[in-house]
Amino acid sequence: MAYQVTVMPSGRQFEAAADETILAAALRHGVGLPYGCKNGACGSCKGRVVAGEFVQGDHAASALTAQEETEGRALFCCATATSDVTIECREVQGAGDIPIKKVPCRVQSLERVADDVIVAKLQLPATERLQYLAGQYIEFLLRDGKRRSYSIATPPHQEGPIELHFRHMPGGAFTDYVFGAREGQPAMKERDILRFEGPLGSFFLREDSDKPIILLASGTGFAPIKAIVEHAAYIGLERPMTLYWGGRRPRDLYMHALCEQWARELPNFRYVPVVSDAQPEDDWEGRGGFVHQAVMDDYPDLSAHEVYACGAPVMVNAARTDFVAQCGLHEDAFFADSFTSEADLHPAGAA
Repeated sequence: MAYQVTVMPSGRQFEAAADETILAAALRHGVGLPYGCKNGACGSCKGRVVAGEFVQGDHAASALTAQEETEGRALFCCATATSDVTIECREVQGAGDIPIKKVPCRVQSLERVADDVIVAKLQLPATERLQYLAGQYIEFLLRDGKRRSYSIATPPHQEGPIELHFRHMPGGAFTDYVFGAREGQPAMKERDILRFEGPLGSFFLREDSDKPIILLASGTGFAPIKAIVEHAAYIGLERPMTLYWGGRRPRDLYMHALCEQWARELPNFRYVPVVSDAQPEDDWEGRGGFVHQAVMDDYPDLSAHEVYACGAPVMVNAARTDFVAQCGLHEDAFFADSFTSEADLHPAGAA
């Protein structure tokens, strides 16, 4: 059995099978609904069901609150229709024209740039070129059938290997492998062969806008921001861009020197590093506190801006809520990619 889904305000329609999520059906039909994690943890695919019946699947409580559920909000990545439904959701233009494919790759290099961060470069086959938009991600296909998502840090125009930033999550099966953290188990090494699927995600630079840009990153959420900045420089984007990059300690800003270089060389670019837990031995003289609060201190009125936020879900969700409620940011001007881990996926329960 299949049900008809109507997307407002565009009026586009597609069919969703009874056992298929609304997001999966939309992507299958080339309808660009926004999404990030695809597993109910980040909230990027959130919209409203204005007519019809549906079942909301398991999800993180932070991605969809009980209050939002009573208001008819849904996470389309884990919601299935049980009748014809009409949904209200912004659509994403641009990503649907790029083919998603499975690609083998070889680990070309591994560089530990911080205690818990490795920058990896992956070489694709000579006959293969990955087409993607600055900010999108890939999913590694693991032998146990699981997947792990990582944003591409290289801009689309750059030839050669693609760059990923791995942060070690102790106990995580994949990052323990990357960092060689499990005694007696193999560690990732140069020349290893991996497989991934991509590109994925609706987090990418909207080039058709003229609004000033706030870039907001925590930890390795810097990776897709790096791709966006370097792509913007390549195409000669003249919109003002301000990057706020937050970490607990200064060492967490593992490409701080590169950001300072951008600030010197790019005419419309500004860089604001923020450290939340600096210690006396860090000799830190820069901004402190939460990185999204630093944005609010500098930009109490965000009504004329676009925000691109990437990093820990707690930061992304706080920024989305506070920027809209307190700084006048339009909901449709907030683009985000939450770096969810297994710990973020504990469900709030089925609705």
